[in-house]
Amino acid sequence: MSWATAWRIARRDLNARFRGLRLLLVCLFLGTGALAAIGSLTAAIEGEIEANGREYLGGDLQVELWQRSLDETERAALEEYGEVSAGTRMQAMARYDDQAAPIELKAVDAAYPLYGTLTLADGRAVGAPAPDEAWLSQGAADRLGVAPGDSIAIGTETLGVGGIIADEPDRLGEGFQLGPTIIVAEELPARAGLIAPGSMYQSKTRVRFAQARDAADVEEALEDRFPEAGFDIDTADRAAPGTDRFVDRMSEFLTLVGLAALVIAGIGIGGGVTSYLDARRQGIATLKILGASSGDIARIYALQIVAAALVGSLAGIAVGVAAVPLLARALEGLLPVSSGVVIDPGALLLALAYGMLVALVFAAPPLLRARHFPAMALMRARVAPLARDPQALLLVGGGLAAIVALALLTAENPLLSGGFLAGAAAVLGLLALLGWGIRKVAASLPRPHSPVARNALANLHRPGSSTGALVTALGFGLAAFVLLAAVQSAIDGNIAKRVPDRAPDYFVLDIPRDQVTEFETLVREADPDANWRTVPALRGAVLAFGREGAMTRTSALEDIPDGAWALRGERGLTYADRLPEGNELTEGEWWGPFYGGEPLVSIDADFAEAAGLEVGDMLTFGILGVERTARIASLRRIDWESLGFNYVFVLSPNAISDAPHNLAATVELSPGTPTGPLLQALVAALPSASVIEVGGVLEQARTILEQVGLATLAAASVAVLAGLAVLLGAIAAARAARTYDTVVLRVLGADRRQILLMQLIEYSALAAALALVALGIGSLAAWLVVTQLFEFDWLPDWSVVLAVLGLGIGVVLAFALSASLPLLRAKPAQALRAL
Repeated sequence: MSWATAWRIARRDLNARFRGLRLLLVCLFLGTGALAAIGSLTAAIEGEIEANGREYLGGDLQVELWQRSLDETERAALEEYGEVSAGTRMQAMARYDDQAAPIELKAVDAAYPLYGTLTLADGRAVGAPAPDEAWLSQGAADRLGVAPGDSIAIGTETLGVGGIIADEPDRLGEGFQLGPTIIVAEELPARAGLIAPGSMYQSKTRVRFAQARDAADVEEALEDRFPEAGFDIDTADRAAPGTDRFVDRMSEFLTLVGLAALVIAGIGIGGGVTSYLDARRQGIATLKILGASSGDIARIYALQIVAAALVGSLAGIAVGVAAVPLLARALEGLLPVSSGVVIDPGALLLALAYGMLVALVFAAPPLLRARHFPAMALMRARVAPLARDPQALLLVGGGLAAIVALALLTAENPLLSGGFLAGAAAVLGLLALLGWGIRKVAASLPRPHSPVARNALANLHRPGSSTGALVTALGFGLAAFVLLAAVQSAIDGNIAKRVPDRAPDYFVLDIPRDQVTEFETLVREADPDANWRTVPALRGAVLAFGREGAMTRTSALEDIPDGAWALRGERGLTYADRLPEGNELTEGEWWGPFYGGEPLVSIDADFAEAAGLEVGDMLTFGILGVERTARIASLRRIDWESLGFNYVFVLSPNAISDAPHNLAATVELSPGTPTGPLLQALVAALPSASVIEVGGVLEQARTILEQVGLATLAAASVAVLAGLAVLLGAIAAARAARTYDTVVLRVLGADRRQILLMQLIEYSALAAALALVALGIGSLAAWLVVTQLFEFDWLPDWSVVLAVLGLGIGVVLAFALSASLPLLRAKPAQALRAL
């Protein structure tokens, strides 16, 4: 029989609504839809960053420094590569009448912007404002209640509001901000008294290359030429490193969700195709009587399955593409992605390849067995067993190898994807072993006296039992419920932990040391019961670390471990006589008051472990271009939940107290005390200081974490839906296989209540046996996602997890009983004739 003839027969036999193959359609629809949406969204974000990286960064390369600008030699070195634009970023306060607001002050020179266009709400394309003007973001204008033409005060200067910013091209590259942006001329911060020795500000100098260059080569050349300068260099290909990192993590998680959905779909496909072909045993036998060979049978039904798989996969891909704008809107502000439809051929072809491979691999065993349906199946369809085909094992093994190879070759993190697939295989093996164990245990148990319980027990181990398929489907389905609940409740727990309800009312930055008494007086007058804490605040970068005489330069490191993040760029530094509040020594000793010996430093214990540091090792810091070396005297456990001043590095006073610096403070007012009067007093008395209202910061942090939780919930729901689809399919397949048994029981006198009770006992036993296994599998998967991918703390709400697991068991039992209802309506005579 030719392929054309086989397709003609297959098309005539294939129901227009794919009756019997709907489970295959649903499973592939969910799996390929998830992968298509994930791939398209990731490609859209990466494409956006790649295409607009120079605009996001503001140049081809950017050099950042804390508390100083480039000197003449350093700037001249940058000018060798092209046009240079310099500026300053710092926290400040803006005032208008009796209104005051913390802002992100962005001072830019006449060359700004090197890339992109700064556009105002009135349509003007502008650069740096005039010395007596400022461009305000909409948020700053709203906070102060001003409009173009009004005047605001920043520090000691009064500026006119020249316009409201509509599009700030380098907004993404500026990173997280503690207030809305106001753009001013380059010299404004110094003129307004905001920059003085010890002030906390950041200089950003950008370069637009005069000719095509490799930014990485320029970066390396600058670091070699100025090894001690403490440059923090960014290039256009990593214009938003925090965003890149988050995108990578979310992409890895979502890809795993898509693979999980397809693994679960594969289980459903195998069961669905088995049921579909089993229902066509008579048709297959008839074709054989008419002369069709086993190869012809395989071709006819393979074409039907390929057609159904193609329809399900393409429908999933179409919905996945349509879902990208919705996902982009949900992640708006968190990730750089346009809200339009994104077509990424590579991602869509990959999703289609996965879908078709999974469909063919899991459909192969029942399809190959179908070739051996004997013609006598017409006479004894329900008692003629399907023959096992040894070719199935070879074909399935080759198909699985192809899926694994495709996953590893296309993965951003092959080790992660490989580990996931190995874990999925282990889970499948565990569930198969558990199914075999349940059948063996059920067969060895003493027979109950109750005929209903006896038949329910027999259903678990009798020949032709669907226990194995049900155990696999139930295991994955219930584990998906646990995964969803554990991940979501853990993210909620992190929101509660990292965004506390009670925190200081204000952070105050850049308090001059000679005005500390005035600051404390203002706080005391506003609230005699207020609590405040002041700490010295400096910035510095770790230039070298390790054992004395064998220190490693951080500039020589190609890769920095995630937990050693404090080695990247400049970090906050402080000094103290006493152990800071909320800290606990885990190793070593504190130096105590009036210490005058060798410069010492105390570091965070988790950072020390990640960086491989111990008590007695050395750290060299670059502070305002000067190197300071200190010996590690102790390790500390830091209470990061306190939302106070927590420093990875705390030095002895004699190590850095002579460096120019100001103070920072937290202020916590007693409950019921209005915050406005103190804010106005601090702004008026300390114009160079910056007062940050903590409530707005907490709201931003909570919003970001909630967006992550929403994205995770939506993604994990795909796995749950796939699990439910497989559950429904397995239960439906079991129902079809039991039609004969149920009819025989009814002929022998069983009533409807007994049959329903029999089903309830069987499924309750299976669900009870699988509950603990599903809890373990789902919890382990959730732990890996939360702690290894997102690097959050493992804080699930076990009451929620157990409640969702109980809900899942209830859903299973409800599905099982509802699936049994058609059996009760079957007429014995009609059913027996059909068999």
